[in-house]
Amino acid sequence: MAPHGEAIPNMQQPPRLVKGSSKPNFTSKQPQRLSKEGLQRAVSDLSFELSKEAAAAAEMKALPPISEVEEAKCECCGMSEECTPGYIERVKAKFSGKWICGLCSEAVKEEVEKNGGGRSREEALSSHMSACVRFNKFGRAYPVLFQAQAMREILKKSTARAKSVSPRDQKAGLKPGGIARSSSCIPAITRGMNDFTIAN
Repeated sequence: MAPHGEAIPNMQQPPRLVKGSSKPNFTSKQPQRLSKEGLQRAVSDLSFELSKEAAAAAEMKALPPISEVEEAKCECCGMSEECTPGYIERVKAKFSGKWICGLCSEAVKEEVEKNGGGRSREEALSSHMSACVRFNKFGRAYPVLFQAQAMREILKKSTARAKSVSPRDQKAGLKPGGIARSSSCIPAITRGMNDFTIAN
């Protein structure tokens, strides 16, 4: 019974309004009997759901167990990663028995593709490894000297390019190694310096 003594309505069917009355008429009727086709459909739906659950459980059992991970150290840069043994073997097979990290493998791919792909993977790998060894020995111990050496190499390359004259420069009458500019940059530099001193 409800709190005010009213009967709890049958929730299977909505209440009906009686003609001439504003109160709903709650009549309790027998639930409808399911037809044979309805029962078969319900059984079919349930068996389908159960077969899906059984298939999912079988699939979970069929998954291979999670293998243990190992710590692998890159033979180029020295960085360590946690990898599965299968992945370590695939990388070693690809790079002549050496395990290298993902960053170094991308650098080796770039070395192979450099100059139109004329290098083999082994040559690119040895070149990258020698650069890493040089950096680890010299660059980490003396970072300022390593940076100065890198700037020196950049300057060597730029002077070598400046010595070769392009056809456009030959038409303009420029000599090898000459710098072509339309105006001086000194006024812009002094103006920037003056602005800096005023601001401070």
